[in-house]
Amino acid sequence: MCTNETEIQEDDIQIYVADLAAYNAGYLHGVWIDATQELDDMQSQINAMLQVSPVFDAEECAIHDSDGFEGCSIDEYEDLDAVHNKAMFIEKHGALGAHVLANFGGDLEEASKCLEECYQGVFKSVADYAQELTEDTTEIPNHLAPYIDYEGIARDMDLNGDIFTIETAWNEIHVFWNC
Repeated sequence: MCTNETEIQEDDIQIYVADLAAYNAGYLHGVWIDATQELDDMQSQINAMLQVSPVFDAEECAIHDSDGFEGCSIDEYEDLDAVHNKAMFIEKHGALGAHVLANFGGDLEEASKCLEECYQGVFKSVADYAQELTEDTTEIPNHLAPYIDYEGIARDMDLNGDIFTIETAWNEIHVFWNC
């Protein structure tokens, strides 16, 4: 197997590009590429991998794996420019950005809009968000506060489609208005 000469870190956003001629001939030959580097550098690494193919005159390749895209799918024949743009978005916004991007089917424009205009913050639960929203918008008398069903409010907001959530870790729920 051909490997990338550059040391790839575990948390890098990367793709594995396979040589299709070698793959069809029974060889595993490809290269892991950092998807956040310049497009010309990515293409140069692919060209170099194809030049040392165990199969004569190899010219076709496909993306057979990815890492660091956190659930955002990368198509086998996706354009390198699109892969690079997704990687840059994820590098900028982290795991949350990747999950939002996946939620919008890879649409960078919609994912950006959602993060900029609809993001409400991170909470331990949706009920915590409902409580904060209620307390910020309404003055609640102390003697009535214990009777408010924040879990019910949160459930209704979710079921009515007012919000959607992305859970990135335990007690880490990101809340978005459906804009």
